[in-house]
Amino acid sequence: MTKRALLIALCCILFFNSTFAQAPAETEEHRKARMQWWTEARFGMFIHWGIYSVPAGIYEGKEIPGIGEWIMNKGKIPMAVYQKYAAQFNPVKFNANKVVALAKAAGMKYIVITSKHHDGFAMFKSDASNFNIVDATPFKRDVILEMAAACKKQGIKFGLYYSQAQDWNHPGGAANGGQWDPAQKGSMDEYIDKVAVPQMKEILTKYGPISVLWFDTPTDMTPERAARVHETLKLQPNIIINNRLGGGFGGDLETPEQFIPATGYPGRNWESCMTINDTWGYKINDKNFKSTKVLVQNLIDIASKGGNYLLNVGPTAEGLIPEEEVTRLKEVGSWMNKNGESIYGTTHSPFSYLGWGRATQKGQTIYLHVFNWPKDGVLKVPLKSDVLDAYPISSRKTSLPVKRIADGVLVNISSIPHDSIATVIGLNIKGEAIAEPAPSVGKPITASSQLNTDNSAAKAVDGSALTKWSAAKADTTATLTIDLGKATNIAAVAIQEGSNKEVNIKEYRVEYQQGGEWKLLFDGKKIGRGFLKTVTPVTAQVFRLNIVKALPGIQIQEFTLFKE
Repeated sequence: MTKRALLIALCCILFFNSTFAQAPAETEEHRKARMQWWTEARFGMFIHWGIYSVPAGIYEGKEIPGIGEWIMNKGKIPMAVYQKYAAQFNPVKFNANKVVALAKAAGMKYIVITSKHHDGFAMFKSDASNFNIVDATPFKRDVILEMAAACKKQGIKFGLYYSQAQDWNHPGGAANGGQWDPAQKGSMDEYIDKVAVPQMKEILTKYGPISVLWFDTPTDMTPERAARVHETLKLQPNIIINNRLGGGFGGDLETPEQFIPATGYPGRNWESCMTINDTWGYKINDKNFKSTKVLVQNLIDIASKGGNYLLNVGPTAEGLIPEEEVTRLKEVGSWMNKNGESIYGTTHSPFSYLGWGRATQKGQTIYLHVFNWPKDGVLKVPLKSDVLDAYPISSRKTSLPVKRIADGVLVNISSIPHDSIATVIGLNIKGEAIAEPAPSVGKPITASSQLNTDNSAAKAVDGSALTKWSAAKADTTATLTIDLGKATNIAAVAIQEGSNKEVNIKEYRVEYQQGGEWKLLFDGKKIGRGFLKTVTPVTAQVFRLNIVKALPGIQIQEFTLFKE
């Protein structure tokens, strides 16, 4: 190689390195600024909508089990057959301004809508594929464009869901459970390069600021594939992404789906996405709608653990949100109009457990949310800090009596009316909120076995659902035993097996030691994503989770005991 050629080659290398060098790591200050609106919002609307609303859960005259947007997969519908639904999709009753107005009336601060779900159908005009709402349907309108404009007009943050890996209508796209139609065969790398990446660039450049990008099910997403998708996010530097891109990219948010983690995810931003009935995409026969009371109490529970609530609606093929969902969202909004200050901008509860409800905090104010009205009209609050005053937030001038006791304060609420969903009491405190952690956190714990040191028993009592204890690989029974150090009055127990669909445990007992014998506190058949169970209080020093029947692969993320 000549000196001239060597110099040219060196210049090319320097240019490549300077052009494609990894961006500097984000500072904590910038991350907090980027996340601020989201952490203050606490409540958002998820919208699952696409041509799966045409069959609405029915294929060849039969109801297909599972959720509505998965009908193509669960029904093993061939590509050529499914794609015909596009010609029947003409949602002339859709009105973006009305949808956004409903979200706003419910008290929601942001919207995330499916731009493309696993069926591969784009709800926007795409040059990467003509399988989209403008080119393939008689409707010929760009829904994402209209929603972006409506959100901007009404002051709602706008976000998009995009299925980056699964795509059942473009050759090479991934499919959970495997492909079923020869037409789906192809190169996934080619799908990433010719469909996913170009469409990501489209949605990140055509619709103004995108506040949230929601990825999903990273099937077959290698680090290299994920990196090509992730690179497009530079087009929106302030965007917030979830943890489902795959390929080792963590994202900004943990995303528990259809459940509320018993202890939240301390130190992490997280968002529970949940449905109002049982499906995400519209199913004509799904009438199992949750009550307004459940929806509001879910929101409070999530906020009390430091998370956000992303609540889903599934419009019909006509473009209308089902009336049952509209009614409930308006009722949620009515409660939020009166009590929203106890949700927006709040942080997690200072208390590990409150038998009568939940709590949130904002600055020097603690908001008590009373679900279960005490028979004597007195709330016991395990707070060591001084209380300056207490009042119902519906009537700030009403001062409530507060009495200091050895392990907290008593707040007398007997004189005020109670809300059938949740009555909110404000406590203005002096200094920092001081409360005891759950008595089991960090206490000595032993296990019958462990998979390795990274999955030791201590992980089950470390206060984090992001870690776990795992038993030896082949075990089908196991125990976790906690020594609290002294006799403690226990009134509730939280157990979480996994964050996804881990249901290896088939039978278990929660027990306590008394007089040298193990006594039953409660038992059950399934733990799964977890629960918080109130029990008849018992006083004991040693408790255990006795897993008496399970499939191999036993694990527990959290085993937490709470004082009365």
